[in-house]
Amino acid sequence: MANVMIQYNEQGQFCLYLPKKDLEEAITHFEFDEDERWGGEVHLADGAIYYIDPMPSRPKLPITVRAKRLQAA
Repeated sequence: MANVMIQYNEQGQFCLYLPKKDLEEAITHFEFDEDERWGGEVHLADGAIYYIDPMPSRPKLPITVRAKRLQAA
């Protein structure tokens, strides 16, 4: 599991930043993206998929969370 930062990029899109690899990639899909539940599988524009434990509410961004890579790009 890695520490990643979820934030908005310059275009106002969600993006995932992985400091260990200095990688910033746009997020194309969240499994849960509601006010009552947020997280789950996170799909990136490059094809990679990460998993973030679902949170009970949508957090304020930017936020640093632990994520598990399910599929490489």
